[in-house]
Formats: sequence, structure tokens, C-alpha cells
Amino acid sequence: MCRWFAYISPEEPCLLSDVLLDPANAISKQCSEHYLPLLLPHGEEHELDDSKDALLKMRNSLLNMDGLGVAWYTKAAESYMKGVEGQRPALYKSQSPPISDFNFRNLCGNTETYCLFAHIRATSGSVVTQVNSHPFVFGRHVFMHNGAISDFSKIRRDMTDLFSYDAYCNVLGSTDSEHAAALYITNLTNHGAKGTWEKEYPIDEMMSAMNKTIVQIMELQRKQLGDKAAPNSLNFCVTDGKKMVATRFRNHATQQPPSLYWSEFAGRTLNQKFPGHPDGTDKVNEGATKSTDEKIGKHTIIASEPTTYDDSEWHLISRNCALIVDEKGTETEVPLEYDSKLNAVDPNYP
Repeated sequence: MCRWFAYISPEEPCLLSDVLLDPANAISKQCSEHYLPLLLPHGEEHELDDSKDALLKMRNSLLNMDGLGVAWYTKAAESYMKGVEGQRPALYKSQSPPISDFNFRNLCGNTETYCLFAHIRATSGSVVTQVNSHPFVFGRHVFMHNGAISDFSKIRRDMTDLFSYDAYCNVLGSTDSEHAAALYITNLTNHGAKGTWEKEYPIDEMMSAMNKTIVQIMELQRKQLGDKAAPNSLNFCVTDGKKMVATRFRNHATQQPPSLYWSEFAGRTLNQKFPGHPDGTDKVNEGATKSTDEKIGKHTIIASEPTTYDDSEWHLISRNCALIVDEKGTETEVPLEYDSKLNAVDPNYP
């Protein structure tokens, strides 16, 4: 399975290297190593093989070596382009693993942002190429995914029939994830043209479009495959630079979706300006420029794995729920709504 990391704040920027490179369990190091509190045994039973969950072992035994991508929001275009207001996403993609990508590491050390998406990929079948790396950009909106749309090739044609014309034209790669992104932007803008991608939409409309996208995917599978439809793993995340919606979802009666955590505290531990260290209390941050009493601005991190080793800083998003973050930075967990008849049986892990 892939791994992704998201950061958003109305008032506190992050340095990319602080959150993506420096911690011992930063996303750049999750190509092969994993830390999953509440899901994977740790401590005395710290090995993946110690887990009794066969599906969990399968997901986390894969190497995330099939590309990386980063999208961060910046106001640079606002200063130069007529009609552009506010932050817009900049995008970097590569086929190289993050730990050995010189350009990625240099970019991270000199870039700060109030909103960030980062993704490392383990392909579910589509080719390894830059355009297939996440995230995917539609105007001011950015989308990424961990998981897989089951039997995607069998519903791909019908799925594209639901896209707006401009959303269809914006799909440059062959992944199930980019097609899901196109379906989401179609739903969000009510089949709007490309110009509507530059607009902001209320958080409830973002949530509604995300929920609709998930249901449409399952309905297409049921239509094409009937009872042979298999479960999907749909850990989606979308942002417009000010608000964010993330889902942790699998349409199976008992199976857990892929891991997904959130934190409103870890940003302080990750920010090198503040005392503390992401790798443990025995580590010293000698470069801190802030005092222990100084507070960090409101922020939210959502990630496939915690990037600090203080479990108390992280919450596991509940099964088949979404975490929404509004423009003030308020987090709310809400259940995803769908007909349980759309649940499917996993032929490999019944």
C-alpha cells in the first residue's frame, strides 16, 4: 500500500524537511519501515510477522518504491498573475524513491507552506511513471489516495462516462486514483468547466462530493460485477489549501481499511523551532529557537503513519469515517454514508 502525509494550518507554516525528511519515521523513510500503533503490534511484538491480521501483513509488506509526489500551496502566482487570488498548489513528482532524490531533498530544505500533501507510491498495477505519481491537481484542488479501486479496469469506461469534459481531459495517467480525483472534481463542481476548479467550496460540499464519489465507485462495481464485486480500500484526501477532507474506508463488513491517523499536536514536535524531538524524549533539539512556554499555531496533520513516536499525539481515524478540517482548523470526524448492501466479500481474505 502507498503512504501519504498531509499538513494544513490557518496560521502556522511548516518546513517541508521538518515533516517529510528529518523524523525517523518520516514519510521519506516509509518505503520499507512502518509504525502503526493500534493496528500493528509494537514493543515486545514489534515485527510485522507477529500480526494475526493477514490482510494487514499483506498491505505493509509491500515496498513503496514506485514514485513520489509533493504538492504545497504558495501565494507566488498571486503576485504575478491577473485574476489569481490566494494560495495555489505547486507540484513536484518523481519516479525515484524519496530518500535518494537529490532534488526532492533540496526542495524540502528550503520550502515552507501552510498546506502540504506528500505521497509515496506502491503501484496496484498501473505503470511506474511520473504522471501516475500522486498527488493530482485540478485547479486549486489537490487529491491523493492510499488503497485501490478493485477491478478498476472493468469499471474504468463507465467511470469516465460520469466525468465532466474538462475533468476527463485533465486525466494524464492511468491510475484508479487519478480517475477517482476526476470523479470527485466533477461532483464538487456539478460537472463544471475548468474555470470552476479555481473556486472555493464550503466544507460540507467537499464532504458531500467525496461521499458521493465513494458511493458511485461501489455502484459501478455492483452494476458490472454483481456479487463478484470485491472490497475497495479508499483512503482519499483532498484540499483546496484552506480546508481538507480525508477518508478511511473499506466496504467490507469486518475488515479494517488501511491505516490513517491525525494529530493536532505533532506539528510542534516536528517543528525544529520548538523544543522537543520527533524521535523520543531522549533526543535533544539543540537548534530550537522558541521557549518551552511558547505555543505553536493551530494545525492538523493527517498521515498513513504517525511521524512522531509519542502515541498520545495521534488518533486513529475510525473505520469508514472521514475527518474534515474547516478553514479555522477545526477537526470533525463524521461517518461515511452508504448502503451496507454495497459491502463486498473479499475472496482472498474472507
